Amino acid sequence: MTTSPQTAKASTATSPDLRRLVASECASLSGSAVSTVALPTLAVLELHASTTQVAALAFLGQLPNAVVALPAGALSDRYAKRPQMITADLTAAAGLATIPAASFTGVLGIGQLYAVAVVLGVTKIVHDAAAISYLPVLVGPHLLQRANSRLGAASSVADSAGSNAGAALVGAVGADRSLLADVLSYLLSALLVWRIRTPEPVAAPSGDRRTLARDIGEGLRYVVGQPTIRTVIAALSTLSFGLAVMNTYWAYYLLADLHVSPTAFGVIMGVGGAGSLAGALLAPRIASRIGIGPTIIIGFAVSPLAQIPLLLAGSGLRWQIALAGTLAVQLFWATASGTSQRSLRQILCEPRFQGRMQAASTTVTAGARPLAAAIAGALVLLLGVHSTLAFGAALQAVPVVLLLTSPVRALRDMPAPPAHTIVPPAREGAS
Repeated sequence: MTTSPQTAKASTATSPDLRRLVASECASLSGSAVSTVALPTLAVLELHASTTQVAALAFLGQLPNAVVALPAGALSDRYAKRPQMITADLTAAAGLATIPAASFTGVLGIGQLYAVAVVLGVTKIVHDAAAISYLPVLVGPHLLQRANSRLGAASSVADSAGSNAGAALVGAVGADRSLLADVLSYLLSALLVWRIRTPEPVAAPSGDRRTLARDIGEGLRYVVGQPTIRTVIAALSTLSFGLAVMNTYWAYYLLADLHVSPTAFGVIMGVGGAGSLAGALLAPRIASRIGIGPTIIIGFAVSPLAQIPLLLAGSGLRWQIALAGTLAVQLFWATASGTSQRSLRQILCEPRFQGRMQAASTTVTAGARPLAAAIAGALVLLLGVHSTLAFGAALQAVPVVLLLTSPVRALRDMPAPPAHTIVPPAREGAS
């Protein structure tokens, strides 16, 4: 007897399969947080990468967002999501493992970091397109806000722990060998996803042979026709562009210009992770108190304000403490806002478009980051690192205006989901 996808959904936010998905995401994020500390350290301090090479590394790492996201979203709507998540995790683990292997044999160069950055970017897109659209499969619409809050809180803990572990590992065993922790995290993530058993609803096969391009086009038209989803994605893309300009040289600025040690760098990120955890835990309560719309808008508004201490910072412990505290506040509201807007988009989106809606968001938000990295690289040559960071900070004020003049401003309660078409469970072997 086949289980209906409606009855297969969890009636609480603590189902075993939801716990496995949360644990999988946490495993992957904690390992990736180690790499976030280790890779810049490896490039800047051990391979002595130039500012141009740092920009190229950021560009290549973000390039798959522009190229792969839309096909990945269409595939996640067409086929079973679990095999895609597992394959992506195993491929990322294999690619990342080549860095410590090359370092051990003395052949590691910046070119290999470029190649691995592309592999990690592609696998992350494939995994995230499936994972984010899989959450509404596991829980009903009324539980999405709580489930996203729980996922965000657990992810924040994992990210903070990974950042601190990354700082400790880099100091203890070196930046190259510390990447093995991320390799193991991808393997654990794949194992946890493999253990999930909830049936997946996918679109029933149509009479005609649909092309991937047609599925992508259909998904884009759907997103453009949804005013609230469209507005939130537009705001996200603008904020992401400004942050990407800054993030191209954020680690470089702290490590090279402000002379922050790798250990202090990891601690700053870890403190920021604590703020993210608090934001995830309190997101449902904040949204209930002040409304979904204001929660989303405040999260966007805090981001440009939080960049001011960075632009004024100098060397020394006092400034490092100030940067850590500011990052904690920024990530508190960013996570509270992110949890709310993600739940809002998932509730408003029909199940058969979940993957493509997320892919459209990824394409215009993360897909703009390669261009932002290229622009940042050009601006550094013309203006220097500090002025480039200031330009990125100023851009982050634009999405606040978009949201204040949109229907999001008036939202207080989470809207009811639209009528959905029930579709059969996916076959794991579908291809």
